[in-house]
Amino acid sequence: MKYSFLFLITLATVVFSCKTVKKTQVIQEAITKKDTTPTIVIKESPKVDSAAIVKDIMSKVMQGKIDFNTFNAKIKVTYEGPEKSDTYTAYLSMKKDSIIVIKVAGSAFKIVGLEAKITKDSVVIVQKVGEQSVMYRSISYLQDVIEIPFDFSTIQDILIGNPVFLDSNVVSYKASTSQLLVFMVGDLFKHLLTLDNSNYTVLHSKLDDIDIQRNRTGDITFGTYQPMGPYQFATYRSISIAEKSKLTIYLDFKEFGLNEPLKYSIDIPKKYKRK
Repeated sequence: MKYSFLFLITLATVVFSCKTVKKTQVIQEAITKKDTTPTIVIKESPKVDSAAIVKDIMSKVMQGKIDFNTFNAKIKVTYEGPEKSDTYTAYLSMKKDSIIVIKVAGSAFKIVGLEAKITKDSVVIVQKVGEQSVMYRSISYLQDVIEIPFDFSTIQDILIGNPVFLDSNVVSYKASTSQLLVFMVGDLFKHLLTLDNSNYTVLHSKLDDIDIQRNRTGDITFGTYQPMGPYQFATYRSISIAEKSKLTIYLDFKEFGLNEPLKYSIDIPKKYKRK
């Protein structure tokens, strides 16, 4: 359960490590023909400011970010790895920029077997089933496990479903009647972001590692959006991460609430072995 829990609290952190370069798509000039008698006149239409379009797209994406004071959720978590698959129930409480608490119950006995508390500079993990122990680590412990740099703010944005590390430095974009495709290239990944053309919610992220020696890929889908206060909240997410092997996590939010008293906290019995 420990390793599945680490996948849970990191979720798709691998997906959000892009710092993009400053380029925008060149939009081909439209040419129209105006019929005058007896001469055909070729006239250029006004040039489209692609940089302004990209800036407007990314501005609307950021406007949709969920702002919150507190957040509580109950999540069905299905984990599919190369050697095993299982289903857990996770209980989540967050206070913005302060604390994240996660309690994980196993599928067999439906009791909480693992608890964690994450702050801006520390991680506490309590193992309550089997070897009863408590582990104290710095926030860099999670970075070492995943081998991707991130901070507390990134974790809380991932858990609540906000896009992270997005700015207007876009390589290219393409619009259709229903979707917008935004392509970014960063230090670690090439990132193709798919947005809903009507409300700019994130539908999909596809990442490919720039380092061909590592060949990491990430694939994240956001779906089943529901209203949560003034925001749209993705109650379903699937995250697939592959390098030498592939793992997939499905998150199905069964309960969620914004700006309510925190429901969950962790309990550390004094008799537990410290690791």
